Amino acid sequence: MTILVGQPAPDFTATAVINQEFKTLKLSDYLGQYVVLFFYPLDFTFVCPTEIIAFSHRHEEFKALDTEIIQTDRKQGGIGDINYPLISDLKKEISSTYNVLEPSAGVALRGLFIIDRSGIVQHITINNLSFGRSVDETIRVLKAIQYVQSHDNEVCPVDWQEGNKTMSPDPLQSKIYFASLEE
Repeated sequence: MTILVGQPAPDFTATAVINQEFKTLKLSDYLGQYVVLFFYPLDFTFVCPTEIIAFSHRHEEFKALDTEIIQTDRKQGGIGDINYPLISDLKKEISSTYNVLEPSAGVALRGLFIIDRSGIVQHITINNLSFGRSVDETIRVLKAIQYVQSHDNEVCPVDWQEGNKTMSPDPLQSKIYFASLEE
């Protein structure tokens, strides 16, 4: 199965660590909220802890955007308390379903999926194992998704940030935006 932007996110049920307790979690439990689902390859590597901690430090920003972070593949220990659910994917079923499993290494690539309130995948990014993601870019894309979903007939141009001008997806109306650009 190929996961594509604009299609429903595959539901899953998994054991998660939430507030230092093991609980059963389903992706569908989060319908009505935005979800950032991210995968990482291994505990105790150099890049993974930096991402896990960075997303945890920025968790309140995601909560303010009505978004839950769900992150997969947690083994015992190594990162301390974090502010969002950690999902176990020991059998690699979720990473396989989301097409981020690197078969030769047997680990997940750095996949990140933004899923909207209706359970539709709106954004996918997959990095190689050697470099981490940007929490700032994840928040920027999330805000752009939320903006266009609440503003009919507007789209967000390149490098759009909250508060910046948007444009019309109409060929004639879009000229208003282009005319406002400085050279």
